[in-house]
Amino acid sequence: MTTALAHRSPATSSTTPPVDGLLRRVGHLRHHSPGRLQLILAALLALSLLTGLVAGLTAHAASSGTTDLGSRAQPLLAESEQIYTSLADADTTAAQAFLAGGLEPAELTRRYEDDLARAGTALTRAARLVPADSEAGKAVEALSTGLARYAALVATARATNRQGLPIGASYLSTASQLNRDTLQPQAQQLFRTAGAELGDSYGAARSSWWLMLLLVLFVGLGVALFWTQAYLSRTTHRTFNIPLVAATALIGVLVVLTGGIFANQRAHLAAADAEGSRPVAALAELRILMLSERADEALTLAARGAADHEADFTTARDAIDFNDPRLSHARAQVFEAARLHREYLTLHDQVRRLNEGGDYEGAVKLAIGEQTSKRFTDLTATMDAAIDERTDAFTGQVEDAGAGLGLLTVLGPLLALAACALSVIGIRARLEEYR
Repeated sequence: MTTALAHRSPATSSTTPPVDGLLRRVGHLRHHSPGRLQLILAALLALSLLTGLVAGLTAHAASSGTTDLGSRAQPLLAESEQIYTSLADADTTAAQAFLAGGLEPAELTRRYEDDLARAGTALTRAARLVPADSEAGKAVEALSTGLARYAALVATARATNRQGLPIGASYLSTASQLNRDTLQPQAQQLFRTAGAELGDSYGAARSSWWLMLLLVLFVGLGVALFWTQAYLSRTTHRTFNIPLVAATALIGVLVVLTGGIFANQRAHLAAADAEGSRPVAALAELRILMLSERADEALTLAARGAADHEADFTTARDAIDFNDPRLSHARAQVFEAARLHREYLTLHDQVRRLNEGGDYEGAVKLAIGEQTSKRFTDLTATMDAAIDERTDAFTGQVEDAGAGLGLLTVLGPLLALAACALSVIGIRARLEEYR
């Protein structure tokens, strides 16, 4: 038995692993011209196929990112801004309607109800854009619950106010506190989350890592094609290998096409950010601060001396910055908004003086009167128009950014396959000469 094992050991030890055998055969090909040509062809085919695959994947990733930017990320930011603004405007309108006493003016009642309806619709749309278990999804759910509670508190404040009961102001103050201290911070957090997701979507749309890999492959394939033609020219004494020249030209076309499409995409994405996303975010923040000013003014009067929100008014006023660099593409509307805001502040100072001087009725009349209301309505309308214009600019730029990406997703692999076929034809002709 020992002898049998002794005789079997050499046979086992002499067995060549498959990998070693393959490496030996490849190494053997290097020692003669046909073998070297086969190795060169295999390298060209591998590089061409890999380049085509990565070109398609890069275009697909960029196209998906650009589509997501326009169909989910920016709409989520718009919906969260709508929620935030509607809540702030509802708070303002409810306080103004309360000041009228008795039966609220129909116009203010309708505006308040429209604000709640817009907030509810925006919450429904936002819920469709985010996973339910995500941070944004939980914020949407919390806002939906809080909105119902807020509406109930305001309804109670209005009902008691119609009866002439002073407790109505307490209910209104509680509702406003819920809106400002809970709902608006939640809406602001949703707005920030949407902004962060928008930034991530810009990064995904640019596909930087894919582009870097594709650039490396383009360089590697280009060097391999030129070296192969130089090698064939030197060894076969023929100046040009027409199929390989054609393959090189196809790869050159692919490089130019890829460079043009992605340069166009990057330019339009940068414009979408500078002309759309950033101005919209800045304009939304300004509009919310303005609504906070108007609500503070009304709440101070509604409290009849029990509470003074002028400090909050001052904080909001000081935070308004019409020189924000993000607003450079909306200068005309911002200039008009700044003028209207100055006029509103002048009227607010008059309201403040009347109230502090004991003329409460005069202060309320001026605060909710046509002059002040028209200034503030014109102000918010100007901001709304600016936001709509910047949103349209974003949409147009994103649509232009996606131009050609779908074509490149298909054309990239096809051009690479054509280059592979030409490489086979060009080198096979030289291999035939050795038979």
